Amino acid sequence: MIEYICCGHRGLRLPLQCENETITIQIKEIMKINMPTLPYAANALEPVISEQTINFHYGKHLQNYVNTTNSLIEGTELEGKSIEEIVKTAPLGPVYNNAGQSLNHSLYFLQFMSPVENNAPEGKIAEAINASFGSFDEFKKQFAQAAATLFGSGWAWLSQDKDGKLVITKEPNGDNPLHSGLNPLMGIDVWEHAYYLDFQNRRVDHIDATWSIINWKAVESRLK
Repeated sequence: MIEYICCGHRGLRLPLQCENETITIQIKEIMKINMPTLPYAANALEPVISEQTINFHYGKHLQNYVNTTNSLIEGTELEGKSIEEIVKTAPLGPVYNNAGQSLNHSLYFLQFMSPVENNAPEGKIAEAINASFGSFDEFKKQFAQAAATLFGSGWAWLSQDKDGKLVITKEPNGDNPLHSGLNPLMGIDVWEHAYYLDFQNRRVDHIDATWSIINWKAVESRLK
Protein backbone atom coordinates (compact mmCIF):
# COMPACT_ATOMS: atom_id res chain seq x y z
CA MET A 1 0.00 0.00 0.00
CA ILE A 2 1.29 3.49 -0.85
CA GLU A 3 2.12 5.55 2.24
CA TYR A 4 0.74 9.09 2.21
CA ILE A 5 1.57 12.05 4.42
CA CYS A 6 -1.53 14.02 5.36
CA CYS A 7 -2.17 16.66 8.04
CA GLY A 8 1.39 16.17 9.23
CA HIS A 9 0.88 12.46 9.94
CA ARG A 10 2.82 9.63 8.29
CA GLY A 11 1.72 6.00 7.86
CA LEU A 12 -1.63 4.28 8.15
CA ARG A 13 -2.82 5.40 11.61
CA LEU A 14 -4.35 8.73 10.60
CA PRO A 15 -7.09 11.04 11.86
CA LEU A 16 -10.48 10.35 10.24
CA GLN A 17 -10.21 13.28 7.81
CA CYS A 18 -6.80 12.11 6.65
CA GLU A 19 -8.01 8.52 6.37
CA ASN A 20 -10.90 9.67 4.18
CA GLU A 21 -8.54 11.66 1.98
CA THR A 22 -6.22 8.66 1.70
CA ILE A 23 -9.09 6.35 0.79
CA THR A 24 -10.30 8.83 -1.83
CA ILE A 25 -6.84 8.94 -3.40
CA GLN A 26 -6.62 5.14 -3.42
CA ILE A 27 -10.08 4.79 -5.00
CA LYS A 28 -9.18 7.30 -7.71
CA GLU A 29 -6.03 5.31 -8.48
CA ILE A 30 -8.03 2.08 -8.75
CA MET A 31 -10.59 3.76 -11.03
CA LYS A 32 -7.96 4.92 -13.52
CA ILE A 33 -7.29 3.34 -16.91
CA ASN A 34 -3.90 1.64 -16.59
CA MET A 35 -1.01 0.98 -18.93
CA PRO A 36 -0.65 -2.68 -19.97
CA THR A 37 2.46 -4.45 -18.71
CA LEU A 38 4.56 -5.72 -21.59
CA PRO A 39 5.04 -9.52 -21.44
CA TYR A 40 8.48 -9.19 -23.08
CA ALA A 41 11.60 -7.04 -22.90
CA ALA A 42 11.72 -3.78 -24.86
CA ASN A 43 14.23 -5.29 -27.32
CA ALA A 44 12.48 -8.67 -27.67
CA LEU A 45 10.71 -7.81 -30.93
CA GLU A 46 13.84 -6.78 -32.85
CA PRO A 47 14.48 -6.50 -35.73
CA VAL A 48 10.76 -6.14 -36.51
CA ILE A 49 10.11 -3.49 -33.86
CA SER A 50 13.19 -1.89 -32.35
CA GLU A 51 13.70 -1.06 -28.71
CA GLN A 52 13.74 2.61 -29.69
CA THR A 53 10.31 2.28 -31.28
CA ILE A 54 8.96 0.46 -28.21
CA ASN A 55 10.30 3.22 -25.97
CA PHE A 56 8.58 5.92 -28.03
CA HIS A 57 5.45 4.07 -29.17
CA TYR A 58 4.62 2.28 -25.91
CA GLY A 59 6.41 4.51 -23.43
CA LYS A 60 5.33 7.88 -24.81
CA HIS A 61 2.47 7.59 -27.34
CA LEU A 62 0.40 5.05 -25.42
CA GLN A 63 1.21 6.65 -22.07
CA ASN A 64 -0.08 9.97 -23.41
CA TYR A 65 -3.32 8.39 -24.66
CA VAL A 66 -3.89 6.73 -21.27
CA ASN A 67 -3.09 9.90 -19.33
CA THR A 68 -5.35 12.00 -21.54
CA THR A 69 -8.21 9.51 -21.26
CA ASN A 70 -7.96 9.54 -17.47
CA SER A 71 -7.90 13.34 -17.43
CA LEU A 72 -10.93 13.64 -19.72
CA ILE A 73 -13.13 11.15 -17.85
CA GLU A 74 -12.31 12.34 -14.33
CA GLY A 75 -15.48 13.51 -12.61
CA THR A 76 -17.76 12.25 -15.39
CA GLU A 77 -20.11 9.27 -15.60
CA LEU A 78 -17.36 7.43 -17.50
CA GLU A 79 -14.91 7.51 -14.60
CA GLY A 80 -14.48 4.02 -13.16
CA LYS A 81 -15.70 2.27 -16.30
CA SER A 82 -13.45 -0.15 -18.17
CA ILE A 83 -11.69 1.01 -21.30
CA GLU A 84 -13.92 -1.37 -23.29
CA GLU A 85 -17.09 0.19 -21.86
CA ILE A 86 -15.83 3.68 -22.67
CA VAL A 87 -15.00 2.76 -26.28
CA LYS A 88 -18.42 1.14 -26.70
CA THR A 89 -20.44 4.03 -25.33
CA ALA A 90 -18.50 7.29 -25.64
CA PRO A 91 -19.69 9.67 -28.38
CA LEU A 92 -17.24 10.58 -31.12
CA GLY A 93 -14.85 13.19 -29.84
CA PRO A 94 -11.78 13.58 -27.60
CA VAL A 95 -12.79 10.93 -25.04
CA TYR A 96 -13.57 8.34 -27.71
CA ASN A 97 -10.42 9.16 -29.68
CA ASN A 98 -8.07 8.80 -26.72
CA ALA A 99 -9.88 5.81 -25.21
CA GLY A 100 -9.91 4.12 -28.62
CA GLN A 101 -6.19 4.59 -29.00
CA SER A 102 -5.59 3.38 -25.44
CA LEU A 103 -7.48 0.18 -26.21
CA ASN A 104 -5.97 -0.20 -29.69
CA HIS A 105 -2.44 0.04 -28.40
CA SER A 106 -3.05 -2.17 -25.37
CA LEU A 107 -4.36 -4.99 -27.56
CA TYR A 108 -1.55 -4.34 -30.04
CA PHE A 109 1.36 -4.55 -27.61
CA LEU A 110 -0.06 -7.59 -25.81
CA GLN A 111 -0.33 -9.63 -29.04
CA PHE A 112 3.42 -9.87 -29.69
CA MET A 113 6.31 -12.23 -28.94
CA SER A 114 9.89 -12.59 -30.17
CA PRO A 115 10.18 -13.28 -33.92
CA VAL A 116 9.51 -16.82 -35.12
CA GLU A 117 10.28 -18.03 -38.64
CA ASN A 118 7.23 -19.31 -40.53
CA ASN A 119 5.00 -18.21 -37.67
CA ALA A 120 1.45 -19.52 -38.07
CA PRO A 121 -1.63 -20.02 -35.88
CA GLU A 122 -2.70 -23.38 -34.48
CA GLY A 123 -5.74 -24.71 -32.67
CA LYS A 124 -9.01 -22.80 -32.43
CA ILE A 125 -7.74 -19.57 -33.97
CA ALA A 126 -6.38 -21.48 -36.98
CA GLU A 127 -9.71 -23.25 -37.38
CA ALA A 128 -11.59 -19.95 -37.18
CA ILE A 129 -9.31 -18.33 -39.76
CA ASN A 130 -9.65 -21.26 -42.15
CA ALA A 131 -13.43 -21.32 -41.74
CA SER A 132 -13.73 -17.59 -42.45
CA PHE A 133 -11.09 -17.08 -45.14
CA GLY A 134 -10.36 -20.53 -46.59
CA SER A 135 -6.72 -20.62 -45.52
CA PHE A 136 -4.14 -18.75 -43.47
CA ASP A 137 -2.38 -17.59 -46.64
CA GLU A 138 -5.62 -16.13 -48.01
CA PHE A 139 -6.27 -14.39 -44.70
CA LYS A 140 -2.76 -12.89 -44.69
CA LYS A 141 -3.25 -11.67 -48.25
CA GLN A 142 -6.56 -9.97 -47.47
CA PHE A 143 -5.35 -8.52 -44.19
CA ALA A 144 -2.12 -7.15 -45.67
CA GLN A 145 -4.11 -5.59 -48.51
CA ALA A 146 -6.42 -3.86 -46.03
CA ALA A 147 -3.51 -2.54 -43.97
CA ALA A 148 -1.51 -1.39 -46.98
CA THR A 149 -4.40 0.45 -48.66
CA LEU A 150 -5.83 2.26 -45.63
CA PHE A 151 -5.48 5.93 -46.53
CA GLY A 152 -3.69 8.00 -43.95
CA SER A 153 -3.39 6.88 -40.33
CA GLY A 154 -5.31 4.04 -38.72
CA TRP A 155 -5.50 0.33 -38.08
CA ALA A 156 -6.28 -2.96 -39.80
CA TRP A 157 -8.12 -5.38 -37.50
CA LEU A 158 -9.05 -9.02 -37.43
CA SER A 159 -12.28 -9.21 -35.42
CA GLN A 160 -15.05 -11.62 -34.54
CA ASP A 161 -18.66 -10.73 -35.31
CA LYS A 162 -21.70 -11.64 -33.19
CA ASP A 163 -22.12 -14.90 -35.14
CA GLY A 164 -18.53 -15.97 -34.49
CA LYS A 165 -17.27 -15.29 -38.01
CA LEU A 166 -13.92 -13.55 -38.40
CA VAL A 167 -13.82 -10.33 -40.41
CA ILE A 168 -11.18 -7.81 -41.49
CA THR A 169 -11.86 -4.11 -41.08
CA LYS A 170 -10.06 -0.87 -41.78
CA GLU A 171 -10.36 1.53 -38.86
CA PRO A 172 -9.31 5.16 -39.49
CA ASN A 173 -7.42 7.15 -36.89
CA GLY A 174 -8.19 5.80 -33.39
CA ASP A 175 -11.35 3.83 -34.15
CA ASN A 176 -11.70 0.35 -32.67
CA PRO A 177 -14.00 -2.44 -33.99
CA LEU A 178 -15.61 -2.69 -30.55
CA HIS A 179 -17.47 0.54 -31.27
CA SER A 180 -19.21 -1.24 -34.17
CA GLY A 181 -20.16 -4.30 -32.12
CA LEU A 182 -17.20 -6.46 -33.17
CA ASN A 183 -14.73 -8.28 -30.91
CA PRO A 184 -11.17 -7.15 -31.82
CA LEU A 185 -8.64 -9.99 -31.95
CA MET A 186 -5.51 -8.73 -33.71
CA GLY A 187 -4.49 -5.38 -35.10
CA ILE A 188 -1.68 -3.81 -37.08
CA ASP A 189 -0.96 -0.14 -36.49
CA VAL A 190 -0.32 1.80 -39.69
CA TRP A 191 0.16 5.17 -38.08
CA GLU A 192 3.64 6.25 -39.18
CA HIS A 193 4.88 6.46 -35.59
CA ALA A 194 4.46 2.66 -35.38
CA TYR A 195 7.09 1.90 -38.00
CA TYR A 196 8.93 4.98 -39.27
CA LEU A 197 12.03 4.56 -37.10
CA ASP A 198 12.45 0.99 -38.37
CA PHE A 199 10.99 1.01 -41.89
CA GLN A 200 10.75 4.69 -42.82
CA ASN A 201 8.05 4.99 -45.52
CA ARG A 202 7.95 1.24 -46.29
CA ARG A 203 4.55 0.41 -44.80
CA VAL A 204 4.22 -2.85 -46.74
CA ASP A 205 7.56 -4.11 -45.38
CA HIS A 206 6.40 -3.27 -41.86
CA ILE A 207 3.20 -5.25 -42.40
CA ASP A 208 5.02 -8.25 -43.87
CA ALA A 209 7.55 -8.34 -41.03
CA THR A 210 4.88 -8.15 -38.33
CA TRP A 211 3.57 -11.66 -39.06
CA SER A 212 6.69 -13.15 -37.45
CA ILE A 213 5.95 -11.59 -34.04
CA ILE A 214 2.21 -12.32 -33.69
CA ASN A 215 1.53 -14.41 -30.59
CA TRP A 216 -1.35 -16.49 -31.90
CA LYS A 217 -2.07 -17.94 -28.46
CA ALA A 218 -2.71 -14.41 -27.22
CA VAL A 219 -4.96 -13.75 -30.21
CA GLU A 220 -6.83 -17.02 -29.62
CA SER A 221 -7.46 -16.07 -25.98
CA ARG A 222 -9.60 -13.17 -27.22
CA LEU A 223 -12.06 -15.41 -29.06
CA LYS A 224 -15.56 -15.55 -27.58
